[in-house]
Amino acid sequence: MSLTDERHLQLGEDRLFVCRWQGARKDAAPILLLHDSLGSVAGWRDFPAQLAERSGHSVVAWDRPGFGASSPRHTPLALDFIEDEARRLPQLLDALGLERPILLGYSVGGSIAITAAALHPARYHALITMAAIVHNNPHTRQGVAAARAHWRNPEGIARLSRWHGEKALWVMDAWFDTWLDPAFADWSLASWLAAVECPTLVIHGLRDEYAAADFPDILRRGLPAAQMCLLPESGHAPHRDANETVLRTIGAFLATLSPSDSPIP
Repeated sequence: MSLTDERHLQLGEDRLFVCRWQGARKDAAPILLLHDSLGSVAGWRDFPAQLAERSGHSVVAWDRPGFGASSPRHTPLALDFIEDEARRLPQLLDALGLERPILLGYSVGGSIAITAAALHPARYHALITMAAIVHNNPHTRQGVAAARAHWRNPEGIARLSRWHGEKALWVMDAWFDTWLDPAFADWSLASWLAAVECPTLVIHGLRDEYAAADFPDILRRGLPAAQMCLLPESGHAPHRDANETVLRTIGAFLATLSPSDSPIP
């Protein structure tokens, strides 16, 4: 499945980079991808194309402001950025002409997706999370601190520059400084879960280096109707660690949303 549309979109003060992979089922709800803390459209690699090809749904990926090929930011990431991004998401949907898409969020993108589905239930057809961060905790902060030691050096900055260009250092510090800020230590997603009304699939790797052991249980209790896919051998990137299983699981979930959808073969 090849990329069918690539463009920049002006949304307020931000110039956003957006890509679309056209699926074969033109009447199926589009899937909107929300990337992780170091992520971007390019950071998804071939996953959007795989998902569009295997599911038949069109897939749209975009770079949040400050990331990838979107416009840069020069100030620290606000501590309420997750809720802020979730509140702004309907503006992006309107600009792209997306009606009730399926949200698929990875890592903090999953946190944004859950918050968005809770804030505006009528705007989303369904919700899929992969390795969503549920709350800030010592295990998460330990993982972020280890990542900072790995990335915050000339070699790491050069590697990340392939995706973010001159924004690489800001992207790193936006992740590290936010999650390690003592004022962010009590952040939690738990209060939003009960407000999620749409069909939901939770994908979580049990070897996730940023997730506390209670993440799956919190999501299971908070989203009692959600389908749970727990991957014993996967870390924080299920779509790379268990690619085939993730594609099949998403396909089976999509099949529950409409009679015209069928599982990924």
